Amino acid sequence: MSFHFTDPRPDREPSFSFTSPADVDDQLQTIADMAHEILRLVAEVRRQISS
Repeated sequence: MSFHFTDPRPDREPSFSFTSPADVDDQLQTIADMAHEILRLVAEVRRQISS
């Protein structure tokens, strides 16, 4: 799995490209899984801070 972000330009939205267009769904699922894990960890840290 690899993808990269190009440098954002002031007049455009940041763009990114995947190494294989056929794998976009898998890439997006992996990104979504990572995001869910990050949110879970943030919630855990907040619980620890508040106790």
